Amino acid sequence: MGDPVFWHRLQFGFTAAYHYLFPQLTMGLALLIVILKVVARRTGDEAYNDLARFWIRIFGINFAVGVVTGIPLEFQFGTNWSAFSRFAGGVIGQTLGMEGLFAFFLESTFLGLLIWGEKKIGPRRHFWAAVALCVGSWLSGYFIVATNAFMQHPVGYRIGADGTLQLASFWKLLLNPWAHVQYAHNMIGAVVTASFVVAAVGAFWTLKGLHLDHARRNLRVGVITGLFAALLVVFPTGDLQGKLVAKYQPVALAAMEGRFESGTHAAMNFIGQPNVQARKVDNPIRLPGILSFIAYGSFSSQVKGLNEFPVDQWPTSVEMLYYSFHIMVGLGTVFIALMGMSAFLLWRKKLEGTRWLLWILMLAFPFPYIANTAGWMAAEMGRQPWIICGLMRTAEGASSMVHAGQTVFTTLGFAGLYFVLGLLFCFLIGREIAHGPVAFKS
Repeated sequence: MGDPVFWHRLQFGFTAAYHYLFPQLTMGLALLIVILKVVARRTGDEAYNDLARFWIRIFGINFAVGVVTGIPLEFQFGTNWSAFSRFAGGVIGQTLGMEGLFAFFLESTFLGLLIWGEKKIGPRRHFWAAVALCVGSWLSGYFIVATNAFMQHPVGYRIGADGTLQLASFWKLLLNPWAHVQYAHNMIGAVVTASFVVAAVGAFWTLKGLHLDHARRNLRVGVITGLFAALLVVFPTGDLQGKLVAKYQPVALAAMEGRFESGTHAAMNFIGQPNVQARKVDNPIRLPGILSFIAYGSFSSQVKGLNEFPVDQWPTSVEMLYYSFHIMVGLGTVFIALMGMSAFLLWRKKLEGTRWLLWILMLAFPFPYIANTAGWMAAEMGRQPWIICGLMRTAEGASSMVHAGQTVFTTLGFAGLYFVLGLLFCFLIGREIAHGPVAFKS
């Protein structure tokens, strides 16, 4: 079966990537639901409230599947990564515990009120329940990102007498500068996903001639929010994330661009294939100075290449890291162009009649999922070969008693379970979209 660590990494990567298909939509939708309710309160347009109720139902389905797919991740800390949990549990247990005890319960409690309690609590309290849902969802995201940020840039810890990590400063852990930037970049990416989904449903209803008043409002909210979010993902959040990587993980930055030689005016590759054996990028199309500017704010800045670092400190898959990073960046650029064009036609009141663009908006909704997944892959593969940068290598964090065959078997089981859950999820979401928004009856 080969190296057990490879299979442990594959299983965790597969389950984490599948799970994150759901939280990114719930975190983004939580904000859009509040926006819909704010617009409804300010304009008195009840159609926005109808849409908010529709997206709350979608949120509920998405949230439930997200919870189920997230449970295996928690168990894998003990089964597949017990050495890591024993070494770092005294630190990361704080943020993971807060996510479960505070944010998750806050989110799930107010979701119940939103779905079933509107008649009981009234429109004003229903609005504040939506705000609380958003706060819980975004708090949950922060605690998870703070956990990951510690693994990327460990702060607020000390090494105990038994050699394990202990919490030295809770506030340093929680306010890790890496966490601030990563969180902003991650959450805006989630808003991009939700905006594309909202716009796609609006485009679908418009093309089918269904719920046209609601479809028009869906398009308006999805396109406008999507344009702002797509711009913010690039600047300032993406720019700040790039500068942090350059400062603390220069070897990851070099691998992301397939840069082997050091020098000034470092170029960014638009097209090219990294050739690790020859230590070059084949068939490159690049723009000089852009990587230097992204990393250090100056076109003439010196950027180190991979040749400056020992090979055992290189990311374990330079090629996968390179392609993940470029997929994320390339799709982000496409999102700005698509939402910019849609916003222009929306402003000209021509979007609903531009059927070819409606088709693109309807079919484009999977691409933010791909971009977010590629972004997380770039972040996690860029940290390799460390599970906690500078403190513990990934190979040292795996469970020695769990063999490759056992991990392969359970991975196949997860794949089968997730396939069934995926079919059920698609059926439930498709049924809700077919029903469309329903007016509230007091």
